[in-house]
Amino acid sequence: MIAEPRQLYVAEPPAKYLVRLPVVIDCSVIAGLIFQEPWQAEAQARIADRTLHAPHLLDSEIAHVALKKYRGGAMELAVAGLTEYSEMIILTHPVKAAEAFELATRYNLSAYDAAYLWLAAKLKAPLATFDAKLGEAARVHLATLGG
Repeated sequence: MIAEPRQLYVAEPPAKYLVRLPVVIDCSVIAGLIFQEPWQAEAQARIADRTLHAPHLLDSEIAHVALKKYRGGAMELAVAGLTEYSEMIILTHPVKAAEAFELATRYNLSAYDAAYLWLAAKLKAPLATFDAKLGEAARVHLATLGG
C-alpha cells in the first residue's frame, strides 16, 4: 500500500512579529533619521528590520540635538523630529557606570560613547554609529568578545 503524500501546512506570524536581530544605535544614527541629516538614507538602511537598543541616555542626547536645532532657527524640524522620535520603538537600558568608565578609559571615549559600547558588548550586538572614534573602538572591542 502506497501512502498518499501529505500536505505540509506552514503558518507564519505577520512580519512585524518575527524576531529581528538587535542593533545598538547611538544618537548620530537616530539624529540622522529624525532631523533629516545628509546621512539619513544610510542610517535607515543600516537599521532596517532590526530591533533597536540604546542606553537610557539616548533620550537626553536626542533632546539636546533638538534643542540645538531649535535654537539655530529650525524650530519646526526640532519639534517634528522629537515627535518622530517619540513614535520609534527603541528598547532602552540602564548602564553599569563602572563598566562604562572602564571602557571610556581603555578606548579614550566619552562616558556617553562608552555607554553605547558597553551595551553592544552586553547584548553581543552590532553597534551602529557615524562617530569614527566610537566605531573603531567598537570594531576592536566587539571582536574580542567570543561567542
